[in-house]
Amino acid sequence: MARTQGTASGAGVDHSLTGLVGGAFGRLGRAGGLVFLIAGLTVSGFGAYEGVYAAGWAGTRGTLTVQQCEVSYPSNASRSSRKNRRPVRCEGTFVSENGKSTDAGAAVQVRQRYPRGAELAVQQTDAPTAEGAMDAEYVQTGMDRAWRWFGAFFGGWVLTGLGVFCLATGFAPFGRSRISFDAAWEAAGRGVTRSVVIGTIGVGLVGAAVSFLVSYFF
Repeated sequence: MARTQGTASGAGVDHSLTGLVGGAFGRLGRAGGLVFLIAGLTVSGFGAYEGVYAAGWAGTRGTLTVQQCEVSYPSNASRSSRKNRRPVRCEGTFVSENGKSTDAGAAVQVRQRYPRGAELAVQQTDAPTAEGAMDAEYVQTGMDRAWRWFGAFFGGWVLTGLGVFCLATGFAPFGRSRISFDAAWEAAGRGVTRSVVIGTIGVGLVGAAVSFLVSYFF
């Protein structure tokens, strides 16, 4: 008898989740969840990639001697975005720390202009191709920058957790949703979904907060 009741309980969980994700608005929530999931994984992956290079843990360490720096804006940038964000591209000659690699056409994206002759600590992210080192990419190093990228890495976990929740329950946190948050949260708690969501979002929030806080001490 006890074994029969356990089977019925498990079937109830599956039936509850199946009922939630059904219907047009349930499909909208699942589609939104997929977008959140992909965005979260992308942000985390890019943050980790940039972070390890900014920290000097990967690539080739070296110095870029600035020849010129110029501000460039996307052709479709709005006036407000041009005022608030000024991407600076500094070009010059890169010399690796071990002296085995040089690149006279190196360029790196930075936050401010540097005078001619300034030496920037950079990391070469890509090995030079057979045609030369012109295709190599460079990242300005510094633990403050690295920790901010790690903050983005953990921030992606928040989006990932939200994506998992929406995919599993069909809840749509935007627009008109047939599925209420309370119903979705209750159904998620009958399995492992709620634990995964709480753990992922919790680690993401704490990790992002600690990373951005630590970045101000460098």
